[in-house]
Amino acid sequence: MGDDEHMTEVVYRTATIRDVAAIRDFERGIVNTERAFDPTLKPGEIHYYDVEKMISDPRVRFIVAECRGEAVGCGFARIDVAKSHLAHARQAYLGLMYVDPKFRRRLVNGTIVNLLKDWCRSKAVGELRLEVYRGNTAAISAYEKSGFSQHVIEMRLGLDDA
Repeated sequence: MGDDEHMTEVVYRTATIRDVAAIRDFERGIVNTERAFDPTLKPGEIHYYDVEKMISDPRVRFIVAECRGEAVGCGFARIDVAKSHLAHARQAYLGLMYVDPKFRRRLVNGTIVNLLKDWCRSKAVGELRLEVYRGNTAAISAYEKSGFSQHVIEMRLGLDDA
């Protein structure tokens, strides 16, 4: 990246249907990264989310970061009713958090998280949750910088593995 790109401002906005192709590219980047951490992902192209549906869902806030009119990152918050045994009534799940490698270390992810936090607070959401693979230390570090802490370890046993 040239010096002028370091100086170019990244702007943040709500995603629209025109962003679906870029978001799908970001999702592919996430899946490709996560394959190293998850042997249970099936081969070939997979999609974690119905992006088109999420963009129009009032329970979801989808943010796109762009520079010079090109999408360089994204993330969403989806408001859910919390499980009845939890102290908070509503929580939000954060997902599809991605930043183009050329724009990492420019606080893009942190800004997206902060925008999603603000939106969730405005909707009386009591807690944010997200999932990250245990071995994905770069992602864990980024989320910890945004105030998240490690909470639960999900364990698995593949009955066909042994």
